[in-house]
Amino acid sequence: MARPSLLVALVLAASLFVSNAGVAEASWWRWDCFFPSRRHGGGDHDHHHPSRRGVASIVTEDVYHSLFLHKDDAACPAQNFYNYTAFLRAAARFPGFAAAGDLATRKREAAAFLAQISHETTGGWATAPDGPYAWGLCFKEEVSPPSDYCDANNTQWPCVPGKSYHGRGPIQLSWNYNYGPAGKALGFDGLGEPELVASDPYVAFETALWFWMTPQPPKPSCHDVMVGRYMPSDADKAANRVAGFGLTTNIINGGLECGIADQPQVNDRVGYFRRYCDLLGVDVGDNLDCANQKPYGSS
Repeated sequence: MARPSLLVALVLAASLFVSNAGVAEASWWRWDCFFPSRRHGGGDHDHHHPSRRGVASIVTEDVYHSLFLHKDDAACPAQNFYNYTAFLRAAARFPGFAAAGDLATRKREAAAFLAQISHETTGGWATAPDGPYAWGLCFKEEVSPPSDYCDANNTQWPCVPGKSYHGRGPIQLSWNYNYGPAGKALGFDGLGEPELVASDPYVAFETALWFWMTPQPPKPSCHDVMVGRYMPSDADKAANRVAGFGLTTNIINGGLECGIADQPQVNDRVGYFRRYCDLLGVDVGDNLDCANQKPYGSS
């Protein structure tokens, strides 16, 4: 995952912005300025008729738009990209998402996932209209990535010459070792066509849900953490990696954000989570941040 740097070009007459947000393991930014399908992959579920069960019973279309009040504003580079139908079609590939446990658990997982992707794609700033946590899903691609995010030492998922594996989509998928297995699991050429994650909203949401639902040892899946299936190892216990929203942050971007008190990025994630839990009518649970957790891979 990668967090982008921000480039903003403001044309006052047209209120046009050029910028972006991303995910894990890179720098973070805030706006502080003015503002004015093709199918891929297999699976056992019918994507032409998105299910009205599962997450759709929690996040209705009206709720979806109330969560993402400004995603289709002209100021957002991802305007009209992250549509509700694509979200439901992608969720149909992962029937366990927001479907495990009691209603409160299901709502809390939905809120956690949507909060994390909102932070990764945020266009909010402290004095933004409707508050800083109403601007999720503003971006679909990292702006001015510092590299092509190719780990040449990873021979299992070799980079394709000329391709960049920078942050794209709701979770800002990054690095060849994430694009490769995501593509394999979802049925598209992640190494050869990484651009699909920023051009096809269905694929974009699929990659975010794939990352959320898939364990990457020693990391558990974010899904298992939020539904009570996380079984901490001795190493996890020693690192104080306790279940809760904060552990999902550790999984996504712990190397830069965890083990630090009052960390701004973490606070932003928690702010989105609190707002979404409130809108869904569920409590936030315990362990919201990862200030007292050691990141994965730390000594």
